[in-house]
Amino acid sequence: MHNLLEFLERHHHWFLFVILEAISLALLFSYNGYQGSVWFSSANAMAGKVYAWSSAVESYFSLTKVNEDLTLRNYYLERQVTQLRRLYAEATEEEDQQERKGLDSLSRYQLIPAKVVSNELDKNDNLMTIDKGKADGVEVGMGVACGRGVVGVTYLVSDHYTIVIPVLNSHSSRISCAIRGYGYFGVLRWYGEDAAYAYVEDIPRHARFKRGDWVETNGYSSIFPPGVLVGQIVEVYNSRDGLSYKLKVRLTTDFGNLRDVVIISDRSIATRMRLMQSARDSLKLNVKE
Repeated sequence: MHNLLEFLERHHHWFLFVILEAISLALLFSYNGYQGSVWFSSANAMAGKVYAWSSAVESYFSLTKVNEDLTLRNYYLERQVTQLRRLYAEATEEEDQQERKGLDSLSRYQLIPAKVVSNELDKNDNLMTIDKGKADGVEVGMGVACGRGVVGVTYLVSDHYTIVIPVLNSHSSRISCAIRGYGYFGVLRWYGEDAAYAYVEDIPRHARFKRGDWVETNGYSSIFPPGVLVGQIVEVYNSRDGLSYKLKVRLTTDFGNLRDVVIISDRSIATRMRLMQSARDSLKLNVKE
């Protein structure tokens, strides 16, 4: 307390100066119209800048949620485009019965949003980690996509994190794909080369298509629904045995700039797996008899 009083006594003239300056400024701006308007305008400008800075900071920290919402929105829009395209084909009698049934199958999928916490690009067997796990409903073997296309398949799942085998992995699941508008299908593979390209193999020799056509999932597996973008055909090669085509595809997913993804959960997969196991058990019993 003694030190405080000594400090105030030593610098009392400065405090008196500040107080008198404040009183004089208050009198100046209160009783003079021009000076008052200048002060009001300056104060509003400064307050506006402060609010703008505050808004910019809040917007920056809300980008995480915005990106997550955009990823989900893009994915839903892609699904809607696929459905509208097929409904149009149905209206013009260009769609077969099997494709019409595919529309109904979309309702069995649900999406779990997640964020990429680590991502490899420089290996032949790249892996990816996302921040959702068993506690969020994630299971092994679920498809992972982003707003622009296919990402990969879940591989190892803990309570709160999941390891994903992306398309950029030489041991990735052989995702079933089809050429949009034609229906010819093959399997997606990556050979450890450029991260922007992959290959679709086993396209039949009688298939008719051209460079620039789009490749998408065909929904034949329980991993992805039909119509998830994979990429665009840039080159066509013959297979080693000459019995099929091998397509070089420019991937629509930018793996070097991947932040937000969705895990695709098939609600009916457990039922179908049990049915498949029952069929196998039944076949084994029949063989023994």
